[in-house]
Amino acid sequence: MQVDIIDPVLRSYPKLEYPRYKFGERVAFFIPCFIEQFYPSVKRAMCRLFDAEGISFEIPSGQTCCGQPALNSGYWKEARKVMEYFTKIFGVYDWIITPSTSCAAMCRVFFGYLSPNSIHAEVGKRVFDVSEFFVNLFGKIDFNASYSKRVALHIGCHGRRELGIVEQPLLLLNNIKNLIYTPLPFMEECCGFGGTFSVKTPGTSIAIGQRKISNIASSGCEVVATSDLSCAMHFGGMMQRDNKLKNIPIKHIIELLSPEE
Repeated sequence: MQVDIIDPVLRSYPKLEYPRYKFGERVAFFIPCFIEQFYPSVKRAMCRLFDAEGISFEIPSGQTCCGQPALNSGYWKEARKVMEYFTKIFGVYDWIITPSTSCAAMCRVFFGYLSPNSIHAEVGKRVFDVSEFFVNLFGKIDFNASYSKRVALHIGCHGRRELGIVEQPLLLLNNIKNLIYTPLPFMEECCGFGGTFSVKTPGTSIAIGQRKISNIASSGCEVVATSDLSCAMHFGGMMQRDNKLKNIPIKHIIELLSPEE
C-alpha cells in the first residue's frame, strides 16, 4: 500500500524539528479520561508495543485530565488548575506519550496560551502523540504487523491543524502487511464532535457527523482507524444507529500495530 498526502492543511504546515528519544530517558503514558473509561484496549496495546521495543515507561497513578473540556467551555481559571496539576504529575518525565492527538494539542499548544513562558508550557511541549513518538522520536515505522482488512483513516482536527499530524499515522498504516488502505473522501473535514461543541450545538454537530459517516460508507472500508478516539465517541455513536455501518469497528491505529492475542 502506498499513500500520498493530498491535504492542503498539512502541505502548508511548518515542518517540526523533532528531538530523538534515547534509551534510558524517562517516559510516561498520559492516558486521557475517555481512553481509560471507554477504550482501555488502547492502553494495553501501547504497553505491549513499548514492551516489545524495550522502551521503559511509567503510567503515573495520580494523572487526571489535561483540562481541555474546561478550556473549550471558557473556564480558563479552572483549566489552569488542571494544567498545574498535570505539571505536578508529569514534570519529572522527559517524554509524555498519549494516544490522543487532541489531548496532545491541548498540552503542547494551549498550555502556552494559559500560561506563556512558564514551566507548565515547557512540560506541555514534552507531550507527543504515540504515532509521533514512534515515527519521529523513535524512528521506526515497521512493526511487522499484519491486518487483512480494508481500512480507512480518520484524523481529528486538533491533530491535523494544531500539530500537523497526518503523515505519521499514514506511514504506520503503509507498513502493515496485507492492509488495504481505502481513502476517506474529504478526509480533512471535521467529524462534528468538537468536545462541548457537540453539547451546545447538537443540531450542527449531528449534521457534520452525518456527512462524515456518509463518507465512511462510501469509502468501502471494513474498519476505521484513527489517531484520536474522542472523535469516535461522536461519529461512532452515529454509526451504531445506522444498520449499514453499525458493524464497522473503529480502532486506534496503535491497536492495528499490536493486536490483542
